[in-house]
Amino acid sequence: MPAEWAPHERTWMAWPSAGYTLGDTDEEVESARRTWAAVARAVAGFEPVTVVATPDDADLARRYLTEGTDTPFAIEIVTAALDDAWMRDIGPSFVLGRGGELGAVNWVFNGWGGQHWASWEHDAQIATFVGEQAGASVIDSPLVNEGGGIHVDGEGTVLLTETVQLDAGRNPGMSHAEVEAELERTIGATTAIWLPRGLTRDYDEFGTRGHVDIVACFSEPGTVLLHWQEDPDHPDYEVSRAAEEVLRASRDAAGHPLTVVKVAAPRTLADDEGPVDWSYINHLVCNGGVVACVFDDPNDEQALATLSAAYPGRRVVGVDARPLFDRGGGIHCITQQQPLRPLT
Repeated sequence: MPAEWAPHERTWMAWPSAGYTLGDTDEEVESARRTWAAVARAVAGFEPVTVVATPDDADLARRYLTEGTDTPFAIEIVTAALDDAWMRDIGPSFVLGRGGELGAVNWVFNGWGGQHWASWEHDAQIATFVGEQAGASVIDSPLVNEGGGIHVDGEGTVLLTETVQLDAGRNPGMSHAEVEAELERTIGATTAIWLPRGLTRDYDEFGTRGHVDIVACFSEPGTVLLHWQEDPDHPDYEVSRAAEEVLRASRDAAGHPLTVVKVAAPRTLADDEGPVDWSYINHLVCNGGVVACVFDDPNDEQALATLSAAYPGRRVVGVDARPLFDRGGGIHCITQQQPLRPLT
C-alpha cells in the first residue's frame, strides 16, 4: 500500500444520502451536503475526484459539487446504492503490485463493529464497486476493517489500534499475529505499530471505537504526526501520552526509530455532547496539497503551519470540519486516495 503522499490518480468520495450522517432537519441536511461538497471541491483543486452517489441523488450531488467557481480538476459522479458516506471506511484500500498493477483490498465492512444504528447492506459492496470502477484487481479479505483503522508509510509499516482490529464486534478471538499476517498479505505491511486506543469521543455512540487516523499518521518514512492534547482536564491528555510512549519505543519496517511531531489539539475542549475529538491529524494529502480540518479555533493557524512544515512543497487548504466531527469523522474519513500506477 503506497503512502498517502505518493502520487494519486484520483480521490474517491461518497455523497450523503440518508441516515444519521445526512441528518433529520433541513438545517442538518444542508450542512452535510455543503460540507461534503466543500471537501470535494478542495480536493479537486489538486487532483480529480470521483463521487459515488445513489441514482436518486446524482443530479442533486452534481448541483452542489459544481456550485460556485470551477475546480482545476474534474469532479465525476458514478452511481450505486449507499447506506452512508464515509468512503475511507466503506471503500477499498488501494495497493500496487510489484509490476505496478492496481489492487483494491475489500475488507469486510460491518458497520464499525456492528453498531446498532448502522446499516451496511449496500456499503459492504462499495469496495468491490469502486475497485472495479478503478480497473483494479479486487483482493478479498476476511478481516473486518476500515480504511480509517490503518495508516501506512509506504515502506511496510502500519499504524493501528488495539481497540479496532481486536474489537469483539469486528474480529472476535483474533490475535495480534493473525491480524498482522493478514495485513502483510493484503497491504504488504511487515511491521505493525499497535497504539492502545483512539480518542475518547470516538467511543461514544457514533464513534468507530478507536480509528487511528484521528490519533496519528505518517508524514514521511520515520516521522509520525501525533494528536497532542495539552489540557490535563481533557480525557485525551492521557491518550496522547500513551500513544507517544508506544511510538517512541517503536521502530519502523526499516528498523529506524520514529520521530514524533506533536500537533497541538484545538483549544476547544467540549461541545454540547461532551469532550470533543477534533483533530488536525485527520487530513488528506493530495497531489501538491493537503486538505486539512479547521474548526474556527485559535489553534487552527498553528496547525496549518505545522502541516505545511510536515509536507514541504504542498499547499495546505483548510475546510471547516465541525459538521463532519459532529457526525463522527473528519476529512480523511470521507475520502480515499487511489494511487497513480507507475509508468512502465
